[in-house]
Amino acid sequence: MEPHVTVDLSPEGIATITFFHPAQNAMPSFLLRQLAETIHETGQNPATKVIILQSGGERTFCAGASFDELATIQTEEEGLTFFSGFANVINACRTSPVIILGRVQGKAVGGGVGLAAATDYCFATQHAAIRLSELLIGIGPFVVGPAIERKIGVSAFSQLTLNASTFYSATWAQDKGLYTEVFETTAELDTAISVFARSLTAYHPAALQELKKVFWQGTEHWNTLLTERAAISGRLVLSDFTRAAIARMKAKS
Repeated sequence: MEPHVTVDLSPEGIATITFFHPAQNAMPSFLLRQLAETIHETGQNPATKVIILQSGGERTFCAGASFDELATIQTEEEGLTFFSGFANVINACRTSPVIILGRVQGKAVGGGVGLAAATDYCFATQHAAIRLSELLIGIGPFVVGPAIERKIGVSAFSQLTLNASTFYSATWAQDKGLYTEVFETTAELDTAISVFARSLTAYHPAALQELKKVFWQGTEHWNTLLTERAAISGRLVLSDFTRAAIARMKAKS
């Protein structure tokens, strides 16, 4: 299948946004741009009452940034543009007037953890282990950090960041607050998220919109903050350390 972002709006007002890339849902810049635009446009649609954000495939929710594209970055400006892709998706989730539910069916790495953290209520399966592997290639989770830290706190975020080679279980992520519910199977996950989404459509839309503002209070400066963070990653990705690390990882894949 080709990379894509799709949206399906049910008669009840449940909009399911699905992103997919055959390379374990790793995200190149064009797909991040499409995802941010789709989240924004769907949230502005008066017919949308709740959004479900999910990826295609079975065992990987999102493998983070596309190594193929990271390897082609030649300037700090190009680096800023690429890493701003994740910033734009996070900000689209943050500023969406409707509640966004996350469906994490498998592993989330790097930027994928940030996408899960940017949702308002996140469901996962037991297979949805998480890892922030950025230090392994000489950068850090600068852009997604604020979203993750907001959900799990500074201590857990530090642990996850510094143990860059370690996958933490879905149960760990639930205990820290990233996931709200964890299920044994994808079928159980889908049943639960469907029931919960339908329950939200019965509430007063204006009340949910006001609650969304409350949930994200204190993040109004993120348009600037995440751009500044993207610039850090955009600079570091040009280092000899990072170029060599990416080359080694691409050779293994």
